[in-house]
Amino acid sequence: MTGRSVAFLILGPYLVAILATGYLVRKKATTSSAFLHARNMLPLSITSVVFLAANCRALETVGIVAASAKYGLPALHFYWIGAIPAMVFLALFMLPVYRHSRALTVPDFLRIRYNDATHILSASCLAAMMALIAGIGLYAISSVLHLFFGWSFFRLILLTSGFVLCYVVSGGLRATIYNEVLQFMLTIVGLAPLMVKVLRDFHGIRELRKGLPYGMNHIWSPLPLMWPQTATFDITGVVLGLGLVLSFGYWCTDFLLIQRALTARSMRESIETPLIAAIFKLFFPALLVIPGVAAAVFFRKTEVTYYDQALPFLMQRYYGQALLGLGISAILASLMSGLAGNISALSALWTHDLYRSHLNPNASDQHYLTMGRISTVVATILAIATASIAFRYHSLMEYQTLLFSLFNAPLFAAFLLGMFTTWATQLPDSGVCLLGSSQQ
Repeated sequence: MTGRSVAFLILGPYLVAILATGYLVRKKATTSSAFLHARNMLPLSITSVVFLAANCRALETVGIVAASAKYGLPALHFYWIGAIPAMVFLALFMLPVYRHSRALTVPDFLRIRYNDATHILSASCLAAMMALIAGIGLYAISSVLHLFFGWSFFRLILLTSGFVLCYVVSGGLRATIYNEVLQFMLTIVGLAPLMVKVLRDFHGIRELRKGLPYGMNHIWSPLPLMWPQTATFDITGVVLGLGLVLSFGYWCTDFLLIQRALTARSMRESIETPLIAAIFKLFFPALLVIPGVAAAVFFRKTEVTYYDQALPFLMQRYYGQALLGLGISAILASLMSGLAGNISALSALWTHDLYRSHLNPNASDQHYLTMGRISTVVATILAIATASIAFRYHSLMEYQTLLFSLFNAPLFAAFLLGMFTTWATQLPDSGVCLLGSSQQ
C-alpha cells in the first residue's frame, strides 16, 4: 500500500469526523453569540489545548521547520523568548481587563475603552490581517500537498476550503474549537516519529549540531550584541524586536488567541488557559526545530531557495509508506485548523464589530446569525484570493512575521495605553476598569 493510499485511509475518517462535529455542534449554535463568540461555554481542558493549538498551525508545522532549516537553532527564539514571557503577561495582566470589560471581541474592547472610530479602524485592520493569514494557510496546503500528490493549486484550495467551510458554517466558533483539539492531537501523532527518527539517524542532538556552521549551532553564543547590517539575528533585535514588540503584540492582542481564552467558563479559567499552554509551549519546539535543523544539514549540500519544502522533504526521506500517510494527514490537519480559525475570526469581526455595531445595529438576532454564516462564505473566498500573495515569499515565517509587525505591534500600543493609563482617552465615559483599579 502506498503512502498516498494510507493518507486517504486516514484522511477519509478524519474529514468525516470534522464534518460530523460541525453538524452536531450546529444544534447549539442557534444564536449569533453562540455562533460567533461561544463566550463562557467551554471547560479549561479544552480552552488550554486550543489556545496552544491556535498557535500551532501553518506557521509552526511548515514555517518553523522552514525557519530552522534556514537559520538553525536560533529559530528556537520564535518559541521561547518570542512566546513564554508574553503568554504569562497576557494571563496575569491583560486577560483580567478583557474579562472585566465584558467585551466580546478584541476590537470591542477598544470601542468600550476609546470610541467608535478606534473600533472601526482596529476591526478593519484585524480583518485584513485575518484574510491574509488565511491565505497563508491555503498556500501552505498547496505547497506541501502538491509535492506529495502533484495536484494543482486550484484543485487543492477548492477541496480544502470546501471542507473547512462546511463545518465552520454549520457550528461556528464552537465547531472550529472542537475540531482544533482533534487536529492538534493528529498533528502531534504525525510529527513525533519524525523527531525520533532524526535523533536516531544523527545519534543525538550533539552530533546533529556538529553538522551545522557556527552561526547556526547555538541559540545565543553566535549572536552579536547589535549588528543589523550583517547578522541575521542579533541579541538586541531578538530581545527587543522579537521578545517585546512582536511577541507581546501577537500574544496579547491576537484575535484568535484572546477569543479562545474568553470562551473559558470563568475569570480564573481564562487566566489559567495561557499559563497551562505556556508549559506545553516549552517542549513543543522539539517536534519541529529538531527536524528543521536536520533539514539545514541536508540543504547545505544543495542550492535550496524554498525552505518551506523542508518538512515534506524530511517526511519523504525518513517515513515509510504508512508513516508518510500519517504525516501527510498531520500536516493537512494543522493547516486546515489554521484556515478554519482565521475564517471564523474574520466572520466574527465583520458581523459583530462592523456590521452589527455600525452598519445595521437594530436587526434581529436571527438576522445576525444568518449574516455570520454568509460572511463565513465570503471569508473563504477572500482566503482563496489572498493565497496568491504568499507565493511571493520564500518563507512563510518571514511573511507572517511581516504581517504581525504591520498589524499587531501598533494595536498592542493602543491596548497598553487603554489598559494602563487614564490620560489616553475619556475614561469616565467608557465604563472600563483599568488594571489595578479593577483588582483593588
